[in-house]
Amino acid sequence: MGGRWRSLLISGAILLALVVGLAGGVALDRLALATLAPPGGVPVDARSEFRLMGEAWDTIQRVYVDREALQPQRLTYGAIAGMVDALGDIGHSRFLSPDMRQMEHDFARGQFEGIGAEVQMKDNRVVIVAPLNGSPALEAGLAPGDVILQVDGESIAGLSLIEVVDRILGPAGTSVQLTIMDPGSGRTRDITIVRAQIQVENVTWAPLPGTGVAHVRISAFSDDAAGSLNEVLGEIQREELSALVLDLRSNPGGLLKEAVGTASQFLEGGDVLQVKDAQGRIERVPVERGGEVVDLPVVVLVNGGSASASEIVAGALQDAGRAKLVGETTFGTGTVLTEFPLPDGSALLLAIQEWLTPKGRVIWHEGLAPDVVVALPSGVDPLIPLAERDLTLEQIRESGDAQLLRALDLLGQPSGVPSP
Repeated sequence: MGGRWRSLLISGAILLALVVGLAGGVALDRLALATLAPPGGVPVDARSEFRLMGEAWDTIQRVYVDREALQPQRLTYGAIAGMVDALGDIGHSRFLSPDMRQMEHDFARGQFEGIGAEVQMKDNRVVIVAPLNGSPALEAGLAPGDVILQVDGESIAGLSLIEVVDRILGPAGTSVQLTIMDPGSGRTRDITIVRAQIQVENVTWAPLPGTGVAHVRISAFSDDAAGSLNEVLGEIQREELSALVLDLRSNPGGLLKEAVGTASQFLEGGDVLQVKDAQGRIERVPVERGGEVVDLPVVVLVNGGSASASEIVAGALQDAGRAKLVGETTFGTGTVLTEFPLPDGSALLLAIQEWLTPKGRVIWHEGLAPDVVVALPSGVDPLIPLAERDLTLEQIRESGDAQLLRALDLLGQPSGVPSP
């Protein structure tokens, strides 16, 4: 595939991995402006705007009372981040410091250090998009939608996303305390998370006891996710299981090529998605031949933490009539990112294309609506395959995971739970 298909589709958030000395701020200096301008200089039609920013820089340097806060890199990075945020591609196009850029690359490779959660700025609040499978964040009970209020006992009100991330990040083995608010109840809680070395295990699975159904969870679309899924599907066929639950809940996304390869495992033909460029031209991305389970009955689980590459896979299977989506509306990431390196090792991740489902449905800012809407009861965590191997069917029925149980009903495996 062409270079653009190698573009990252990591969800509209920042992965909280190991970064030391991350910068944030609120203004911009003339040197930074010059590096962002074309080689020929400031564009003629933007000279007044550049002059305005320069005057703001001079004023801050001349009169701001906290002289220790006047750190050029912090101010510059904060201003560049603000410029990208002004584009309105909330949670997707963004500025990356050199450390954050490395962090994104580490995630794509499937290994990093940190608490293992993704966050975004939403309505001026820092919100958890998704904790990663097996991460300290997941073990500590962080859930999609949780709002971060304090870090180590200090309020983050008024801070930029970069500044908040800077306070949360740190080396493996160290701890950070977060004050979290549940958006539904408004209740707050303090949790202490020990940062760790995290190996992203893209695909896990287990046969659900007492049924002929395989529960396959894809926690991220890092490098070789599609290859790992292909191996798992081979195991499922050898065990002669009759149906499959594909669990994309709280999957923040990853690489486009892995999403295409994953969806293609379930589809005999057609397209995985459409891509629209800035001129409105549409290019279709076809299914890759050789799907492993094109006839096996499938139900897909999604929630508000299912983003980016997860939405590509879910949308492709939904449009093809290949699977019903069960759960809650997905995150709504709908742009293809390309990295534009800057001279100091930082980078801009900018949306250069918008992706649509095969039928042309817009996902950006809207998300995918499930065919069967099922919310998890308050206080209930989704079951994951790693825990299910030690459970009985009765224990799964008593778990409260209403989304998984509804999927079993749809696959002809009565869960014993009344349908909504």
